[in-house]
Amino acid sequence: MADANKTEKPTPRKRQKAREKGQVARSRELSSALAFAGAMVVLAWQGRAATSHWASFFRSTLDLSATDKIEAGGPLLFWSSVEVFRWIVPFMSAAFVLAVASGLAQGGFVFAGGSLALKFDRLNPAQKLSQMFSLTGLSGILKSLLPFAAVAYAGALCLEGHWQAIVSSSYLGMGAFARLVGVMLLEVGWKAGLIMLVWAGVDYFLSWRKHEGDLRMSREDLREELKDTDGNPQIKARIRRIQRQVRRRQLLKATETATVVITNPTHYAIALRYELDMDAPVVVAKGRGLIAEKIKEIARWREIPMMENKPLAQALYKSVEVGQTIPSKLYTAVAEILVVVYRAQAEVRAREARRRSASASGKAERQA
Repeated sequence: MADANKTEKPTPRKRQKAREKGQVARSRELSSALAFAGAMVVLAWQGRAATSHWASFFRSTLDLSATDKIEAGGPLLFWSSVEVFRWIVPFMSAAFVLAVASGLAQGGFVFAGGSLALKFDRLNPAQKLSQMFSLTGLSGILKSLLPFAAVAYAGALCLEGHWQAIVSSSYLGMGAFARLVGVMLLEVGWKAGLIMLVWAGVDYFLSWRKHEGDLRMSREDLREELKDTDGNPQIKARIRRIQRQVRRRQLLKATETATVVITNPTHYAIALRYELDMDAPVVVAKGRGLIAEKIKEIARWREIPMMENKPLAQALYKSVEVGQTIPSKLYTAVAEILVVVYRAQAEVRAREARRRSASASGKAERQA
């Protein structure tokens, strides 16, 4: 039931953690099959040259042994060893290179130090016996018997095809018999290599599917990983909410320093601040909806002039961020509003001055 819940693909972090533990999709059969195939190709390539070369070498060896003594450190054994290594090294090297390349291609170079740790349960004979006679061990044995049976069948077909030549081989010379054996071995070899390659491909595909299935995650696993990497989503949401509240308070506080508030009139509100030593007006606050209502409420409370201009309000809201000066293309429209605002403020100050002057003169008359 737990495996049925793992419906999500593994994340890169899950793959990396599995890789650090040495868990990658690999098939030992594929490396072995490629190594065997490479060795057979090199052996077939060297086959014809090897026959004549070794015949000449043994002829020379027999001639030399008739005149010289065969000693442990003598030239006969030395040159024999050189010839053996000369012909063995190429196909052994090909097998080694293909095996290493296959391993690297399947999962790259992986070093898992935890796998090298000493675990005493691995040394328990009873546990090893239980593994050998378990369903897993039985399936492994059966899996190994399938390609073996296919190779044996190919060998039987080869014997059946050359049966007449085998029966009459007693009348053949040494060279003809050696060629017959070589042809049969080569036929069985390339067929066995092909069978092993096909089986190794199937085994790698099955290993890859099992590996991907083991790595799959449930939604709960994804949430837990998200908590470990990015933190608890609820805490992050609360932090973002607090940050928005702080920015909103700062925005509304900056509205108190505005010179004029331009409205849409209902959807947008942009608070502008301008002083004589400034190059251009600055947007100190902007908002729409509820924020716009708060900005207008503060403007009314602080007696900041509000001007309705729908096109200008929309242009300022969309093109200017808080703290930036207005663009030059809006200078004229904003200047006209500021002129009206300053004129109205001047009239208000003049009325206030006349009212204070009249009040002061009336007080002086009463005192006299």
